[in-house]
Amino acid sequence: MLLNPTRPDTQTQLDGIKAAAKSLERRLIVGFASTVQQIDAAIETFASRSIAGLLVGADPFFSSERTHVIVLVARHRWPAIYQWREFTDAGGLASYGANLFDSYRQAGVYAARILKGERPAELPVQQPTKFELVINLKIAKALGLTVPTSLLARADELIE
Repeated sequence: MLLNPTRPDTQTQLDGIKAAAKSLERRLIVGFASTVQQIDAAIETFASRSIAGLLVGADPFFSSERTHVIVLVARHRWPAIYQWREFTDAGGLASYGANLFDSYRQAGVYAARILKGERPAELPVQQPTKFELVINLKIAKALGLTVPTSLLARADELIE
């Protein structure tokens, strides 16, 4: 897993993936990066450890460097899953996470409510409610992967 150590929720993300790896009886290797050079170093460490797949943690920094990350992952021919569909649209294998368009729409609704006079402190905190699974079948084919039918059926979008 690739994580940004400067995020306040890094430990929460790490705890969640550690628990998942343990329940699946998988060995977890974590690389930390908050600069492009650290991304490169983490990817090289992963390569030296012969990883079987990669999970990229949720982070705006990784989103801003998504092309760079996707190119490095493709070079090593790793299956990788990302937090947001923008990665899958850019050539990543799969993504599962909150629909950012829906989150931005909700932020606009809140801005309108504030502009109409509601006090921000009185508005409830909202969590994302729309999550989506996107699978890039072109990348799956290029990696020689067969995506299980059950996963295809659960996907919100398939990129062909």
